[in-house]
Amino acid sequence: MATMSLAAASPLTSAPRGLTVCMPRTASAGIRIGGASLTRFPGLAAAAPPPAARGDAAVVRMAKREQELEEIRTMPTEKIEEEVVDLKGELFLLRLKRSARQEFKSSEFGRMRKRIARMLTVKREREIEQGINKRLSRKLDRKWKQSIVVRPPPSLRENKEE
Repeated sequence: MATMSLAAASPLTSAPRGLTVCMPRTASAGIRIGGASLTRFPGLAAAAPPPAARGDAAVVRMAKREQELEEIRTMPTEKIEEEVVDLKGELFLLRLKRSARQEFKSSEFGRMRKRIARMLTVKREREIEQGINKRLSRKLDRKWKQSIVVRPPPSLRENKEE
């Protein structure tokens, strides 16, 4: 990056000592004041949180995920299967709300999908421990899906009781 003093660029103006113009090889040009650079959109630089703050939030989210996984791993397989059916029912209700243009939290879609995926992953881990291969697992999964008795998800059951 080539730097040039304003005083050298224009003999009519005098520039303060710390002010230099940066001439980058790209099309955009910036001004550097005492080591700090100003961009064309100074508000963007101020809006981004410092990297340390972003890292702390990621650690907290990861800790919650690990805690949730431990909770799922303590459940028996039958309980996991019931929970998956209930969550899929809740997901279906969310889709209905979205199509009917009712109020819903869009973040619930991803949260529920990820929870279902975690539960099914733990279920598959247990099958692998038992020595069940992929083909047999798919066969058992098909049987399990056919044996599911359709029932309302927990949120609808709570509303009917009230």
